[in-house]
Amino acid sequence: MNPSLGNFILKLSPRDIFNPKPTMNTAIPLNTGATIPALGLGTWQSAPGEVKKAVIHAIEGGYRHIDCAYCYQNEDEVGEALQDVISRGIVKRGDLFITSKLWCTFHTRAEEGLQKSLDLLKTPYVDLYLMHWPVPMNPKGNHPLFPKLEDGSRDIDHSITHIDTWKNLESLIKSRPDKVKAIGVANYSVKYLEKLLAQSTITPAANQIENHPLLPQQEVVDFCKEKGIHITAYSPLGSTGSPLFKDEGVLEVAKKHNVGPGTVLLSYHLARGSSVLAKSVTPSRIDENRNLIQLSASDLDALEAVHKKNGVQRFVYPPFGVNAGFPDKPDGIDLSG
Repeated sequence: MNPSLGNFILKLSPRDIFNPKPTMNTAIPLNTGATIPALGLGTWQSAPGEVKKAVIHAIEGGYRHIDCAYCYQNEDEVGEALQDVISRGIVKRGDLFITSKLWCTFHTRAEEGLQKSLDLLKTPYVDLYLMHWPVPMNPKGNHPLFPKLEDGSRDIDHSITHIDTWKNLESLIKSRPDKVKAIGVANYSVKYLEKLLAQSTITPAANQIENHPLLPQQEVVDFCKEKGIHITAYSPLGSTGSPLFKDEGVLEVAKKHNVGPGTVLLSYHLARGSSVLAKSVTPSRIDENRNLIQLSASDLDALEAVHKKNGVQRFVYPPFGVNAGFPDKPDGIDLSG
Protein backbone atom coordinates (compact mmCIF):
# COMPACT_ATOMS: atom_id res chain seq x y z
CA MET A 1 0.00 0.00 0.00
CA ASN A 2 1.15 3.50 -0.74
CA PRO A 3 2.51 5.14 2.44
CA SER A 4 0.23 8.11 1.84
CA LEU A 5 -2.67 6.00 3.11
CA GLY A 6 -1.28 6.85 6.50
CA ASN A 7 -2.65 10.35 6.00
CA PHE A 8 -6.13 8.94 6.42
CA ILE A 9 -5.86 6.02 8.85
CA LEU A 10 -4.20 5.29 12.14
CA LYS A 11 -1.97 2.24 11.90
CA LEU A 12 -2.58 -0.28 14.63
CA SER A 13 -1.00 -3.48 15.80
CA PRO A 14 -3.29 -6.54 16.12
CA ARG A 15 -3.66 -6.04 19.90
CA ASP A 16 -4.94 -2.51 19.30
CA ILE A 17 -7.96 -3.57 17.23
CA PHE A 18 -10.23 -2.86 20.22
CA ASN A 19 -9.61 0.87 19.84
CA PRO A 20 -11.91 2.79 22.19
CA LYS A 21 -12.86 5.03 19.27
CA PRO A 22 -12.91 2.79 16.18
CA THR A 23 -13.29 4.62 12.90
CA MET A 24 -14.16 3.62 9.37
CA ASN A 25 -10.50 4.00 8.40
CA THR A 26 -8.92 2.24 11.35
CA ALA A 27 -6.00 0.42 9.71
CA ILE A 28 -5.99 -3.33 10.20
CA PRO A 29 -2.67 -5.07 9.42
CA LEU A 30 -2.34 -7.62 6.62
CA ASN A 31 0.35 -10.30 6.51
CA THR A 32 1.96 -8.39 3.62
CA GLY A 33 2.90 -5.46 5.83
CA ALA A 34 0.17 -3.30 4.30
CA THR A 35 -3.03 -2.31 6.08
CA ILE A 36 -6.69 -2.43 5.10
CA PRO A 37 -9.24 0.18 6.22
CA ALA A 38 -11.85 -1.24 8.59
CA LEU A 39 -14.90 -0.19 6.58
CA GLY A 40 -15.27 -0.62 2.86
CA LEU A 41 -18.00 0.32 0.41
CA GLY A 42 -19.38 -2.82 -1.18
CA THR A 43 -20.51 -2.62 -4.81
CA TRP A 44 -22.22 -6.01 -5.24
CA GLN A 45 -25.75 -5.64 -6.62
CA SER A 46 -25.33 -1.91 -7.08
CA ALA A 47 -27.43 -1.19 -10.14
CA PRO A 48 -26.09 0.46 -13.31
CA GLY A 49 -26.47 4.20 -13.11
CA GLU A 50 -26.25 4.16 -9.31
CA VAL A 51 -22.85 2.81 -8.38
CA LYS A 52 -20.82 5.69 -9.84
CA LYS A 53 -22.66 8.25 -7.71
CA ALA A 54 -22.40 5.97 -4.67
CA VAL A 55 -18.62 5.57 -4.98
CA ILE A 56 -18.11 9.30 -5.52
CA HIS A 57 -20.28 10.15 -2.50
CA ALA A 58 -18.52 7.56 -0.36
CA ILE A 59 -15.02 8.77 -1.19
CA GLU A 60 -16.02 12.42 -0.74
CA GLY A 61 -17.36 11.36 2.67
CA GLY A 62 -14.12 9.71 3.75
CA TYR A 63 -14.32 6.10 2.56
CA ARG A 64 -10.93 4.85 1.39
CA HIS A 65 -11.74 1.15 0.89
CA ILE A 66 -13.78 0.14 -2.17
CA ASP A 67 -14.65 -3.50 -2.85
CA CYS A 68 -15.23 -4.55 -6.46
CA ALA A 69 -15.43 -7.66 -8.64
CA TYR A 70 -15.50 -8.37 -12.36
CA CYS A 71 -18.57 -10.53 -11.82
CA TYR A 72 -20.54 -7.59 -10.42
CA GLN A 73 -20.56 -6.15 -13.95
CA ASN A 74 -20.25 -2.56 -12.74
CA GLU A 75 -16.48 -2.04 -12.49
CA ASP A 76 -16.72 0.35 -15.44
CA GLU A 77 -18.84 2.76 -13.37
CA VAL A 78 -16.57 2.33 -10.36
CA GLY A 79 -13.68 3.26 -12.64
CA GLU A 80 -15.48 6.39 -13.79
CA ALA A 81 -16.03 7.34 -10.16
CA LEU A 82 -12.37 6.79 -9.32
CA GLN A 83 -11.30 8.94 -12.25
CA ASP A 84 -13.68 11.66 -11.11
CA VAL A 85 -12.47 11.92 -7.51
CA ILE A 86 -8.80 11.61 -8.47
CA SER A 87 -9.05 14.21 -11.25
CA ARG A 88 -10.71 16.66 -8.82
CA GLY A 89 -7.99 16.14 -6.24
CA ILE A 90 -10.29 14.59 -3.63
CA VAL A 91 -7.81 11.71 -3.28
CA LYS A 92 -4.73 10.30 -4.90
CA ARG A 93 -4.75 6.69 -6.05
CA GLY A 94 -2.37 5.78 -3.24
CA ASP A 95 -4.89 7.00 -0.68
CA LEU A 96 -7.34 4.28 -1.70
CA PHE A 97 -7.53 0.54 -1.03
CA ILE A 98 -9.18 -1.15 -4.01
CA THR A 99 -10.11 -4.84 -4.05
CA SER A 100 -11.18 -6.81 -7.10
CA LYS A 101 -11.77 -10.52 -7.71
CA LEU A 102 -10.93 -13.23 -10.22
CA TRP A 103 -14.17 -14.74 -11.48
CA CYS A 104 -14.72 -18.49 -11.83
CA THR A 105 -14.52 -18.57 -15.65
CA PHE A 106 -11.05 -16.96 -15.50
CA HIS A 107 -9.29 -19.52 -13.29
CA THR A 108 -7.11 -20.57 -16.23
CA ARG A 109 -6.62 -16.93 -17.28
CA ALA A 110 -5.66 -15.09 -14.11
CA GLU A 111 -3.64 -12.33 -15.78
CA GLU A 112 -6.36 -11.75 -18.36
CA GLY A 113 -8.97 -11.54 -15.60
CA LEU A 114 -6.87 -9.06 -13.66
CA GLN A 115 -6.25 -6.89 -16.70
CA LYS A 116 -9.95 -6.76 -17.55
CA SER A 117 -10.68 -5.41 -14.08
CA LEU A 118 -7.80 -2.94 -14.22
CA ASP A 119 -9.02 -1.61 -17.57
CA LEU A 120 -12.59 -1.24 -16.31
CA LEU A 121 -11.51 0.33 -13.02
CA LYS A 122 -9.13 2.63 -14.89
CA THR A 123 -6.43 2.02 -12.32
CA PRO A 124 -2.85 0.78 -12.80
CA TYR A 125 -3.12 -1.66 -9.89
CA VAL A 126 -5.37 -3.17 -7.25
CA ASP A 127 -4.38 -3.40 -3.61
CA LEU A 128 -5.93 -6.84 -3.19
CA TYR A 129 -6.98 -9.44 -5.77
CA LEU A 130 -9.10 -12.33 -4.54
CA MET A 131 -10.13 -15.67 -5.99
CA HIS A 132 -13.88 -15.06 -5.90
CA TRP A 133 -14.91 -18.68 -5.28
CA PRO A 134 -12.85 -21.91 -5.26
CA VAL A 135 -14.98 -23.13 -8.17
CA PRO A 136 -13.39 -23.21 -11.66
CA MET A 137 -16.00 -22.94 -14.42
CA ASN A 138 -15.71 -23.61 -18.14
CA PRO A 139 -14.09 -20.57 -19.81
CA LYS A 140 -15.56 -21.67 -23.15
CA GLY A 141 -19.05 -22.45 -21.93
CA ASN A 142 -22.38 -21.09 -23.11
CA HIS A 143 -22.13 -17.96 -20.94
CA PRO A 144 -19.06 -15.83 -20.15
CA LEU A 145 -19.88 -15.69 -16.43
CA PHE A 146 -22.40 -18.42 -15.62
CA PRO A 147 -21.99 -21.33 -18.05
CA LYS A 148 -24.43 -24.21 -17.66
CA LEU A 149 -24.69 -27.76 -18.94
CA GLU A 150 -27.75 -29.02 -20.80
CA ASP A 151 -29.30 -30.28 -17.57
CA GLY A 152 -29.12 -26.77 -16.11
CA SER A 153 -26.25 -27.47 -13.70
CA ARG A 154 -23.18 -25.24 -13.61
CA ASP A 155 -20.47 -26.11 -16.14
CA ILE A 156 -17.56 -26.88 -13.83
CA ASP A 157 -14.05 -26.96 -15.31
CA HIS A 158 -12.50 -30.16 -13.99
CA SER A 159 -9.20 -29.55 -15.81
CA ILE A 160 -8.02 -27.20 -13.06
CA THR A 161 -8.33 -27.10 -9.28
CA HIS A 162 -8.61 -24.09 -6.99
CA ILE A 163 -5.06 -24.94 -5.90
CA ASP A 164 -3.86 -24.58 -9.50
CA THR A 165 -5.68 -21.26 -9.66
CA TRP A 166 -3.94 -20.09 -6.50
CA LYS A 167 -0.57 -21.01 -8.00
CA ASN A 168 -1.52 -18.87 -11.00
CA LEU A 169 -2.20 -15.98 -8.65
CA GLU A 170 1.11 -16.58 -6.89
CA SER A 171 2.88 -16.39 -10.24
CA LEU A 172 0.94 -13.25 -11.09
CA ILE A 173 1.94 -11.33 -7.98
CA LYS A 174 5.56 -12.34 -8.48
CA SER A 175 5.64 -11.33 -12.15
CA ARG A 176 3.36 -8.25 -11.99
CA PRO A 177 3.80 -6.56 -8.59
CA ASP A 178 3.10 -3.31 -10.40
CA LYS A 179 -0.47 -4.48 -11.04
CA VAL A 180 -1.41 -6.34 -7.87
CA LYS A 181 -0.13 -5.64 -4.35
CA ALA A 182 -1.61 -8.64 -2.53
CA ILE A 183 -3.59 -11.78 -3.28
CA GLY A 184 -6.22 -13.58 -1.27
CA VAL A 185 -9.32 -15.73 -1.43
CA ALA A 186 -13.04 -15.41 -0.84
CA ASN A 187 -15.68 -17.87 0.31
CA TYR A 188 -13.09 -20.32 1.64
CA SER A 189 -13.90 -22.84 4.35
CA VAL A 190 -11.38 -24.39 6.71
CA LYS A 191 -11.32 -27.54 4.60
CA TYR A 192 -10.44 -25.70 1.40
CA LEU A 193 -7.94 -23.48 3.17
CA GLU A 194 -6.14 -26.48 4.63
CA LYS A 195 -5.80 -28.01 1.17
CA LEU A 196 -4.64 -24.70 -0.28
CA LEU A 197 -2.06 -23.90 2.40
CA ALA A 198 -0.54 -27.38 2.12
CA GLN A 199 0.59 -26.53 -1.43
CA SER A 200 0.95 -22.76 -1.41
CA THR A 201 4.10 -20.66 -1.27
CA ILE A 202 2.21 -17.46 -0.42
CA THR A 203 -0.33 -17.37 2.39
CA PRO A 204 -3.51 -15.53 1.33
CA ALA A 205 -3.59 -11.99 2.68
CA ALA A 206 -7.35 -12.17 3.21
CA ASN A 207 -10.41 -14.39 3.09
CA GLN A 208 -13.62 -12.55 2.30
CA ILE A 209 -16.66 -14.40 3.66
CA GLU A 210 -20.32 -13.88 4.42
CA ASN A 211 -20.27 -13.00 8.10
CA HIS A 212 -22.86 -11.73 10.60
CA PRO A 213 -24.37 -12.88 13.92
CA LEU A 214 -26.54 -15.46 12.13
CA LEU A 215 -23.43 -16.80 10.39
CA PRO A 216 -20.42 -16.12 12.65
CA GLN A 217 -18.32 -18.84 10.95
CA GLN A 218 -16.16 -18.93 14.06
CA GLU A 219 -14.21 -21.96 12.86
CA VAL A 220 -13.12 -20.08 9.73
CA VAL A 221 -12.40 -16.86 11.64
CA ASP A 222 -10.29 -18.70 14.22
CA PHE A 223 -8.40 -20.70 11.59
CA CYS A 224 -7.59 -17.59 9.57
CA LYS A 225 -6.45 -15.73 12.68
CA GLU A 226 -4.11 -18.62 13.50
CA LYS A 227 -2.66 -18.56 9.98
CA GLY A 228 -2.37 -14.78 9.72
CA ILE A 229 -5.15 -14.47 7.12
CA HIS A 230 -7.31 -11.37 7.47
CA ILE A 231 -11.09 -11.73 7.42
CA THR A 232 -13.26 -9.29 5.49
CA ALA A 233 -16.98 -9.67 6.14
CA TYR A 234 -19.54 -9.24 3.38
CA SER A 235 -23.33 -9.14 3.75
CA PRO A 236 -22.84 -8.01 7.38
CA LEU A 237 -26.50 -7.09 7.71
CA GLY A 238 -27.74 -10.41 6.38
CA SER A 239 -30.02 -10.07 3.35
CA THR A 240 -32.72 -7.71 2.13
CA GLY A 241 -35.33 -7.62 4.86
CA SER A 242 -32.85 -9.30 7.17
CA PRO A 243 -34.26 -10.73 10.41
CA LEU A 244 -31.18 -9.30 12.14
CA PHE A 245 -32.75 -5.85 12.19
CA LYS A 246 -35.55 -7.18 14.37
CA ASP A 247 -33.55 -9.59 16.49
CA GLU A 248 -33.93 -9.00 20.21
CA GLY A 249 -30.22 -9.46 20.92
CA VAL A 250 -29.18 -6.98 18.24
CA LEU A 251 -31.83 -4.47 19.32
CA GLU A 252 -30.73 -4.81 22.94
CA VAL A 253 -27.15 -3.85 22.08
CA ALA A 254 -28.37 -1.05 19.82
CA LYS A 255 -30.54 0.40 22.58
CA LYS A 256 -27.65 0.25 25.04
CA HIS A 257 -25.48 2.37 22.73
CA ASN A 258 -28.33 4.54 21.42
CA VAL A 259 -27.65 3.57 17.80
CA GLY A 260 -29.47 1.68 15.07
CA PRO A 261 -29.09 -2.09 14.54
CA GLY A 262 -27.06 -1.48 11.38
CA THR A 263 -24.35 0.30 13.37
CA VAL A 264 -24.15 -2.64 15.77
CA LEU A 265 -23.95 -5.18 12.94
CA LEU A 266 -21.10 -3.32 11.24
CA SER A 267 -19.20 -2.65 14.48
CA TYR A 268 -19.42 -6.36 15.35
CA HIS A 269 -16.71 -7.09 12.79
CA LEU A 270 -14.24 -4.47 13.93
CA ALA A 271 -14.59 -5.88 17.44
CA ARG A 272 -13.57 -9.26 16.01
CA GLY A 273 -10.56 -7.80 14.21
CA SER A 274 -12.16 -8.03 10.76
CA SER A 275 -12.83 -5.42 8.14
CA VAL A 276 -16.39 -5.12 6.88
CA LEU A 277 -18.12 -4.17 3.64
CA ALA A 278 -21.28 -2.07 3.73
CA LYS A 279 -23.13 -2.02 0.42
CA SER A 280 -25.41 0.91 -0.33
CA VAL A 281 -26.16 3.40 -3.09
CA THR A 282 -28.22 5.65 -0.82
CA PRO A 283 -26.21 8.71 0.29
CA SER A 284 -27.76 8.92 3.75
CA ARG A 285 -27.13 5.23 4.40
CA ILE A 286 -23.56 5.46 3.11
CA ASP A 287 -23.01 8.30 5.59
CA GLU A 288 -24.73 6.48 8.44
CA ASN A 289 -22.61 3.36 7.92
CA ARG A 290 -19.48 5.34 8.79
CA ASN A 291 -20.46 5.55 12.43
CA LEU A 292 -18.78 2.52 13.98
CA ILE A 293 -18.84 2.07 17.75
CA GLN A 294 -16.85 0.18 20.35
CA LEU A 295 -18.57 -3.04 21.48
CA SER A 296 -17.86 -4.65 24.84
CA ALA A 297 -17.35 -8.33 25.64
CA SER A 298 -20.94 -8.48 26.93
CA ASP A 299 -22.17 -6.97 23.66
CA LEU A 300 -20.35 -9.67 21.72
CA ASP A 301 -21.85 -12.32 24.00
CA ALA A 302 -25.32 -10.98 23.21
CA LEU A 303 -24.57 -11.12 19.47
CA GLU A 304 -23.07 -14.59 19.79
CA ALA A 305 -26.37 -15.77 21.23
CA VAL A 306 -28.24 -14.74 18.07
CA HIS A 307 -27.31 -17.78 15.97
CA LYS A 308 -27.56 -20.10 18.96
CA LYS A 309 -31.16 -19.02 19.44
CA ASN A 310 -32.25 -18.76 15.80
CA GLY A 311 -29.94 -21.21 14.04
CA VAL A 312 -27.29 -20.58 11.41
CA GLN A 313 -28.53 -18.78 8.29
CA ARG A 314 -26.48 -18.25 5.14
CA PHE A 315 -27.96 -15.83 2.61
CA VAL A 316 -25.36 -15.93 -0.20
CA TYR A 317 -24.62 -19.29 -1.82
CA PRO A 318 -24.72 -19.50 -5.64
CA PRO A 319 -26.12 -22.75 -7.08
CA PHE A 320 -22.74 -24.16 -8.13
CA GLY A 321 -23.67 -27.67 -7.06
CA VAL A 322 -20.38 -27.69 -5.14
CA ASN A 323 -19.65 -28.62 -1.53
CA ALA A 324 -17.46 -25.70 -0.48
CA GLY A 325 -16.71 -27.29 2.88
CA PHE A 326 -19.09 -25.22 5.02
CA PRO A 327 -20.85 -27.30 7.71
CA ASP A 328 -24.22 -25.70 6.95
CA LYS A 329 -23.96 -26.55 3.22
CA PRO A 330 -22.82 -30.17 3.07
CA ASP A 331 -24.20 -31.15 -0.34
CA GLY A 332 -22.54 -31.02 -3.76
CA ILE A 333 -19.33 -31.98 -5.54
CA ASP A 334 -16.14 -31.81 -3.49
CA LEU A 335 -13.58 -29.69 -5.35
CA SER A 336 -11.24 -29.20 -2.40
CA GLY A 337 -8.47 -31.22 -4.11
